[in-house]
Amino acid sequence: MSKTILRTGLAIAIASTSTYGLASGFALNEQSISGMGMSFAGRSSAADDASTVFGNPAGMARIQREQVNFGVAAIHAKSRISNTSSTTAPAAGGGGANGGSNDGDMVPTTGVPMGYYVKPLDEKVAFGVGVYVPFGLATEYENGFQGRYFADKSYVRVITVQPTLSYRFNDKLSVGFGPTFNHIEGELSSSLTNPFGPAGSNDGKVKVKGDDTAVGFNAGVLYEFTPHTRVGVTYRSRVKYELEGDTRVSGPGGAIATSAGKYDASLDVTTPESVDMSFTHELNDAWTLYAGSTWTRWSRFKELRIENEGVGGAFAGSLGTIVEEQEWHDTWAHAVGLSYKVNPQWVLRTGLAIDQTPTNNTDRSPRIPSGDRTIFSLGAGWSPTEDMTIDVAYSYLKEEDVDISRSSTARGSYNATYKNSAHGLGASLTYRF
Repeated sequence: MSKTILRTGLAIAIASTSTYGLASGFALNEQSISGMGMSFAGRSSAADDASTVFGNPAGMARIQREQVNFGVAAIHAKSRISNTSSTTAPAAGGGGANGGSNDGDMVPTTGVPMGYYVKPLDEKVAFGVGVYVPFGLATEYENGFQGRYFADKSYVRVITVQPTLSYRFNDKLSVGFGPTFNHIEGELSSSLTNPFGPAGSNDGKVKVKGDDTAVGFNAGVLYEFTPHTRVGVTYRSRVKYELEGDTRVSGPGGAIATSAGKYDASLDVTTPESVDMSFTHELNDAWTLYAGSTWTRWSRFKELRIENEGVGGAFAGSLGTIVEEQEWHDTWAHAVGLSYKVNPQWVLRTGLAIDQTPTNNTDRSPRIPSGDRTIFSLGAGWSPTEDMTIDVAYSYLKEEDVDISRSSTARGSYNATYKNSAHGLGASLTYRF
């Protein structure tokens, strides 16, 4: 019982969950709508608007006028779940077939906001600030989901504030740096097997919450070989969180009742560092080519270690430290993009990206049902005046089919094949003073 609750507790709620944002793991890519229209190719070398505060802080040196940029991206995802089978927990007197539904619409349509401000202080120095969401997820399976003992509702969000400075050494070389102030919060609810059954019914419920604030940084270099060709490198640091939260247990039956209550829980989580490298080349006055790759050190995520305090009843003397293996691996994402300037008012964009999943076939679960991704994007920018630009973008994401095979003495088993896809739609406004 204690391990069942803990292993569906705070650790899984915060870090072992899936997201259908346009990036691997539980990272999000949606920090720039102009970049979204090119599948984020050239993110660290484009420096097209104030969103370069995130893309590459050195790019602020290319911003000629004080400006603000704010926008939002909406993500709508869908999964097709097939080849399902499930058994009830032997520990609950079960072991037979477990029924339930597999609708595959567990990701609610979610908005990802962003906002930036950049002001050139002189010919060499620029100041900027950004507010964005680098990591996040929201998943909620339907009532009666067949894999409800392994996953039910999950919510994680990181909000970042980044004040930034850039310095231009000469016509070619610029650098930028900004500390990041990050707040993480998460919540999970999942079903709990009732040891006195009947197996597959009279479920209990586990609900957990946790949050923390931590500091990291974002640094970049931009080098312009010519006025038409430039490369950029951006480093985003790891951020180490020490989450404090609670685990709440409720449900019918004497066994669950002895464990029902609220318990203190803590967990160390590190969001990974990444390096983005990209290239931008203006082919002529109309066409611009973008290309880039991003490496993310997901291999830091090898295990989750949960510490618990003040547990009574069935948990007394049995908690200690719980370790859960994850064994994620480092990933690469690659993208190419193209923009076409129709006239001074209009620019059209498109892009294609491939993105590896950090999960492995052995440890993948209903909370991490994602595979390698292919993303196709379209976008446009409209500048009705020299002071204002409106950007819009659309992305379509398709994942490879992946198999889930999970089993536990306390939770039974769940097997399924997931086929995931997602649509992203974004809009932003840039205003120059």
